[in-house]
Amino acid sequence: MNPKMIVKTGVDIGMMVALMFLMTYEMIGQSIHEWLGIGMFLLFVIHHVLNRRWFGGLLKGKYTPFRIWQTMLVVSVLLSMIGSMVSGAIISRSVLSFLPIHGGSSFGRKLHMLSAYWGVVLMSLHLGLHWNMMLGVAGKAVKRTSKVRTCILRIAAVVAAVYGMYAFVKRDIGNYMLLKVHFVFFDYDEPLFFFLLDYIAVMGMFIFVGHYMAGFLRWYGRKKKA
Repeated sequence: MNPKMIVKTGVDIGMMVALMFLMTYEMIGQSIHEWLGIGMFLLFVIHHVLNRRWFGGLLKGKYTPFRIWQTMLVVSVLLSMIGSMVSGAIISRSVLSFLPIHGGSSFGRKLHMLSAYWGVVLMSLHLGLHWNMMLGVAGKAVKRTSKVRTCILRIAAVVAAVYGMYAFVKRDIGNYMLLKVHFVFFDYDEPLFFFLLDYIAVMGMFIFVGHYMAGFLRWYGRKKKA
């Protein structure tokens, strides 16, 4: 793997880890949450700098069904990140409290909730588009693959996706995304590990959906072209 790809992979992994812990909100403390948010934003900027050639080609070439879906996801993730940072600055009580922002906390909380939960879904779907590439990198690291191992991994992915559906309902994420509930419920007696495990499963479910959605759109694009 070349150095640039190593940096890209490291940045992407860093973003996903930061996103997981950001979803814990005050379970890890307000100040840590805000610093993680700033770190996430910086990684997001680095990610887009490293992939600037993709943006340079937006107005070039033909738009296939897959490319349309990919572009929609990238733009949506960008909007959710902007929403998270703007709303985070509005409701900050620690790191960015020095900013001359007065009022708007109710709007800021709602925007922050929308941006955060939609961001989890959208970023997971986006990661699913590149899952084959990540599996390829992992395969090179392992060097040896087998049909049995591949079968086991596929079964594990299905099990994780099914549990992710359960966790999605259990954690009330759909209602947060639709703003049917305006405040996030946390059980402070629950171990952080189990909270993170549920959100990892939810992300895994949407990565699973994004992966097979990408495969379908590529297949549909080839069929339409033929």
